[in-house]
Amino acid sequence: MSTEFLTICELCKRKGVNLTEHHLTPREAGGKNLPTALLCTTCHKQIHALFTNKELALNLNTVQKLHDDEKIQRYLKWVEKQPVSAEFTIKKSRHVRKKNKR
Repeated sequence: MSTEFLTICELCKRKGVNLTEHHLTPREAGGKNLPTALLCTTCHKQIHALFTNKELALNLNTVQKLHDDEKIQRYLKWVEKQPVSAEFTIKKSRHVRKKNKR
């Protein structure tokens, strides 16, 4: 039996990734002491590129809700084919950029 510690992203389920803590309810929306999820860097960046903090707080505040979202489903199909070691540039969607300007 191996004692090797495997890091697994709670969203994409890829193994051996660098994990970051994602506040399921954004801190600015009162989520500082609420549940978090351990996500790979790529998933964490993608979530914040696709959705505003308000959208995350209101509609996507669990890993299951994130996983079930149509935009995330498309992303997950793509990321599962990518090597764990690959690093990606993730650009915020127009939708998020527009909302953040207000």
